[in-house]
Amino acid sequence: MTVTDKQHQEDLQRLSKLRPIDDDFMRCMFKDNIPLAELVLRIITGKDDLIITECETQKDMKRLAGARSICLDAYGTDSNGKRYDLEIQRQDKGADPHRARYHSSVLDVENLHSGQEFRELPETYTIFITEKDFYNKGESVYLVERINITTGNPFEDGEHIIYVNGEYRGDSDIGRLMHDFNCTKADDMNFDLMADRTRYLKENSKGVEEMCQILEDMRNETILKERRKIAGSLLKIGKLSYQEIAECSQLSLEQIKVLSKEFGNK
Repeated sequence: MTVTDKQHQEDLQRLSKLRPIDDDFMRCMFKDNIPLAELVLRIITGKDDLIITECETQKDMKRLAGARSICLDAYGTDSNGKRYDLEIQRQDKGADPHRARYHSSVLDVENLHSGQEFRELPETYTIFITEKDFYNKGESVYLVERINITTGNPFEDGEHIIYVNGEYRGDSDIGRLMHDFNCTKADDMNFDLMADRTRYLKENSKGVEEMCQILEDMRNETILKERRKIAGSLLKIGKLSYQEIAECSQLSLEQIKVLSKEFGNK
C-alpha cells in the first residue's frame, strides 16, 4: 500500500495534533529513551532515586498458550529488579480494574521461571495514565494495594497498581507532568526531556519520518482489519469460492486460506 501526497499531508496534520497522552505518540516518546522513562516513573512513584536500566515499548506478553496476549505500551526494569508497566488509557473502559488485574498477573507469569520460588517474584507496578479522572476524586494519583481485611495490615505481595489522573494540574511535579502529557507543542512543556523528544518527533526531519511511518502502518493495519472482516463475513456465508472472496476483500488467495482455518473451514 503506497502513500499518496494527500495521505502524507493528512499524516502531518494529524502529527501536529498528537500529544504524549495519545498512546501511539507516547510509545514513540519512550522508544529507546530510558532517561524520559526514568523521569516519568520517578514522578509517578515518588521514588527520586529510581534508576531505570531497561525500557521497551510495544512489549508483547504471550507466555501462556491459549491465554489472551497483551502488548504493553512501555515496560521497564529498575536497578533493583522491579518491573514497571506504563499504560496510556484514553477511554474509561480501557482502565477497568479487571484489566489492571490482568496486566499485573501477566507481569507475574512473565517474571517467574520454572524452578524459581514464588518469593522470587519481583515487585511489579502496573500504572495507568488516564485522560480523565477515573475515580472522580480530584487526586493526582490513586494507589491500589492489597490488604488483609481481617487484620487491617498490608498483604505485602509486591503488587502495586497506580492510576494517574491525566486531568490533574496541581502545583507539583505530577501536575506539571500531566500538563506536558496533554500538550501538542514542545514549547509549552515544563520538562526538557518531554519537550526535546516531542520536538524531535514533530520538528526534526528524521523524527517526522519515523512518526509518519507509524501513522502509515496504523492506517494499513486498519485497512487490513476491515478487509479481513469482509472476508470473514463472506466465509461464514459460504456461498463464494476462495478466489471470489479474495477479489471481493482485496486479500490474497493465501490470506483467505489462512483466514478460513480461523473460522474452522476446510
